[in-house]
Amino acid sequence: MSKILILNGAHPYDFAPGRLNTTFAELARDHLTSQGHEVRMTTVFEGYDVETEIENHLWADTVILQYPVHWMGLPWSFKKYMDEVYTSAMDGRLASGDGRTSTAPKLNYGMGGNMQDTRYMLSVTFNAPEEAFNAPDEPFLQGDSVDDLMKPIHLTAKFLGMSALPSFVAYDVMKDPQIETDLARFTAHLTRLFPTDANSAAA
Repeated sequence: MSKILILNGAHPYDFAPGRLNTTFAELARDHLTSQGHEVRMTTVFEGYDVETEIENHLWADTVILQYPVHWMGLPWSFKKYMDEVYTSAMDGRLASGDGRTSTAPKLNYGMGGNMQDTRYMLSVTFNAPEEAFNAPDEPFLQGDSVDDLMKPIHLTAKFLGMSALPSFVAYDVMKDPQIETDLARFTAHLTRLFPTDANSAAA
């Protein structure tokens, strides 16, 4: 069974109070717990203790980052969390500097992470429709995928040494929401990535 840390990066804005991302985070917590996994969850905008969050990352073998994509990135409260938690853990706990050494100061930038045994998964919500991605004829993203757009977040995880699991995406959640379908897809996604022992044997 896995030890899973869920980071709920929902942030309450006037136009979007954050309920959907909290619903996804709580569904993940409840589903994974029911399957026998150990789960911890931090709801970032409610506050956190930096040292506790570092310990949570050291404890986990998987980190799920649940958040709404806001201006092509993270909500500010989640970015603040990363700035504070990950910077504090650059002392050798989550990363040992940026990977360079005094004998090779120009090589291996970004390869100082110590979390090689930890996986991560992005679960994100978009106002954008699915058709905006992977479509070279679309003028804004010009063929980029969701993971292309989220590259800075993937690189942050790579900087810490983590390896990626397939991302989950809920599209068009404001103008054309398909919430029940998205929640069912999310449950199936989690079941594929985090099987129970019985499911593993069946596979």
